[in-house]
Amino acid sequence: MLWPFNHFRKSPKSPRGTIEAIYGMIVAQAREPLFYKHLDVPDTVDGRLDLLILHLWLMLRRLRQVAAGRELSQMLFDHFCDDMDANLREMGVGDLAVPKRMQKFGEAFYGRTAAYDLAWSDSEARLAEALQKNILNGKHPESAQRLAAYAARAAAVLEACDEAALLRPAWRFPAPVEQDLTT
Repeated sequence: MLWPFNHFRKSPKSPRGTIEAIYGMIVAQAREPLFYKHLDVPDTVDGRLDLLILHLWLMLRRLRQVAAGRELSQMLFDHFCDDMDANLREMGVGDLAVPKRMQKFGEAFYGRTAAYDLAWSDSEARLAEALQKNILNGKHPESAQRLAAYAARAAAVLEACDEAALLRPAWRFPAPVEQDLTT
């Protein structure tokens, strides 16, 4: 189980730099302007958090299939939680409010990833519905379909990586939109 308040972490067997590099790729992709310009993702704190969660979910799905996946998933999730905590403090959220905000982040993470897992096991159309609800605020069904197609392409990129390439990391997320959609 991924748990955000694990204060008794074991020392990592995988280099911390690997997790930082993977998380950095996730954050960079979530900040990609094309999501906001061409896929109607709200360019807000919530919109960016939702994209971060989507990409984290994609990576955690893939890590389930590797030998040390459970441990690496926990390390990646812990890094996400540490980053969210640091961002809250940087934004000036007080020490007493941080745990409540972290709980809300956890609820958002678990709610969205559960919805994405359920939708993924059904169809791309169901994933589009979940993305429309969770990322696009119930609007823009065409953009939700394109976002679901992007998620499928991103999952395929991750699936194509062997474990060594995945953990190097020697891969890149695909472009958020295909060329014909950007013109």
